[in-house]
Amino acid sequence: MCGITGVVARAGNEASDPTTLSRMCDTLVHRGPDSQGTFLEDGVALGARRLAIIDLATGDQPLRNEDGSVVLVYNGEVYNHRALREGLVARGHRFASRSDGEVLVHLWEEQGGDFLESVNGMFALALFDRRRRLVVLARDRIGIKPLYVADSGSHVVFGSEPKAILASGLVAPTLDYDALRQFLTWEYVPAPATLFREIRKLEPGRIMEVPLDSTDTRTRSYWDVPLPGASSDHSPASDARFVEAVAEKVGEAVRGQLGSDVPLGAFLSGGVDSSLVVAEMGTVSTFSIGFDDPSYNELHWSRRVAEHLGVPHTTEVIEPRVVDLFDRLMPFLDDPIGDFSIFPTYLVSRLARQDVTVVLSGDGGDELFGGYETYVAELMASRYGAIPGVLRQGLLEPAIERLRPRPQKKGLVNKARRFVEGYRLDPRLHHARWRMFLDPGGADALFTPEALREMRVDPRRHVLDLFDGAGHRSLVDRMLYVDLKSYLPDNCLAKVDRMSMACSLETRVPLLDHELVELAFRMPAHLKLQGRRTKVGLKRVAERRLPRECVHRPKEGFSIPIKHWLATSLQPLMIDLLSPARLRAQGIFEADVVERLMREHLEGHENHSHLLWSLMVFQDWRDRWLS
Repeated sequence: MCGITGVVARAGNEASDPTTLSRMCDTLVHRGPDSQGTFLEDGVALGARRLAIIDLATGDQPLRNEDGSVVLVYNGEVYNHRALREGLVARGHRFASRSDGEVLVHLWEEQGGDFLESVNGMFALALFDRRRRLVVLARDRIGIKPLYVADSGSHVVFGSEPKAILASGLVAPTLDYDALRQFLTWEYVPAPATLFREIRKLEPGRIMEVPLDSTDTRTRSYWDVPLPGASSDHSPASDARFVEAVAEKVGEAVRGQLGSDVPLGAFLSGGVDSSLVVAEMGTVSTFSIGFDDPSYNELHWSRRVAEHLGVPHTTEVIEPRVVDLFDRLMPFLDDPIGDFSIFPTYLVSRLARQDVTVVLSGDGGDELFGGYETYVAELMASRYGAIPGVLRQGLLEPAIERLRPRPQKKGLVNKARRFVEGYRLDPRLHHARWRMFLDPGGADALFTPEALREMRVDPRRHVLDLFDGAGHRSLVDRMLYVDLKSYLPDNCLAKVDRMSMACSLETRVPLLDHELVELAFRMPAHLKLQGRRTKVGLKRVAERRLPRECVHRPKEGFSIPIKHWLATSLQPLMIDLLSPARLRAQGIFEADVVERLMREHLEGHENHSHLLWSLMVFQDWRDRWLS
């Protein structure tokens, strides 16, 4: 696991210098505290910070082929590197290390642009082919590891995090107003955008080729979720075969990701996904945290699973100093995320890092097998639509809108309000609406006229495009496809990457093995959702290994009592970051509107925690990176 960065110079420009390249690497020390490696020749500068996981003695980067004509810096893990190495050695390739990344160098030698077809792993890489005078940037199929790129024409600058690009001195950052509206709408910025107008994300499953002698950069996709076949066999025997195939593939994926020369453990929330991963790992150290608020504490479930599986389990009830945590975490969010669960993700990563260097997590199970209640709500929308409009609009909806928000994490009132709000939208947005925290009317009121004039992109456009581009799939699989392509990589995986790497902890996600992803999308929809039942097929697998009450308990999610914190310990920070004087000086937000949102939240009339928190994160981001 590493952080990578570099510069590609075109048309005779200088790429960088050793001091600048070292400064770029320094911004990524948390991603790789063990060593630093650089390459600087022929207009190409490559840098890597290493967190040593495999081949501790000889695996430092950059990695090269036999004659040094191919040079690689790389972040991630190639899980099938041993099998790939055996084939390459049999065909005459010679290796200088046991590093999993070195197979990528030799695969490029042999296969060129198709070199990732046989790779199973999570990765972001930069490869320089000196003979072809070509730099190749690539990212894994699902987007588990990040890669950012800025192309000025004369230079292409890249890095695992935007801060490495900014450290080059070649990019003068400015605010992307469309991305800001997207961020406040979704709590993340959908790829390829970032809040920096000059910096883009390389999207998952894509390769970018940067020739040194031309400004004609080429980007192409090398993977997408295959469309399902024409089979319509929904018999019990067919269902049983799918469940068996999932059980086998989950086991293969977990076992394939256990390779490590350093201590390895697992996150264990007590939910189906993480519990199933731990069940397949054998005896392994597991970690979980909880909060004093019982509606945010799942420790009794994680302890129940750990006891059932007989694995060592370390837990901690957190009473966080949230203002100190805010100051600690914000430097890692140069591509900001408004998801509250950055806090528990960081805290459980910090807990695990005391004992291990690598953990496996259960991320991805919800997006593959239909685990979110948003999917159920969408399937229920047709029933709601059957209620006469006069009754819905004249009685039900006004009554629901008058209900006060509740302090609990979840509840019937909160769900009912979100459901009614979402039903009024384009049906393609129904399930995504549960993650939408700023509607067009709210944006028109929130932003100043000057800021609105800078905005040209509908922030909902990416969801509509992904839904339409999902191809001939069931409604359930189209919703899953949207989330797999956006919410998962841009929010969930980005959050886990940033917060675990802030602790120099590698996190692996076996449920996102691309072969398991493809299998999940071949499964019939009724093995994902049946009425109000979620993850039907995966739970059948889990029942074989886990207590039934743990498998079929209500889903809780990994969150914090932010509604309460904003009214208590975080209130002074909120009032400072969102003060009318500050906002008027910036000219982006209507200060009176933000002041009203804070007042309504503090008085308990409305729950504006999502929007207020995202505004706070943005204000810190702007002060930190654009000042």
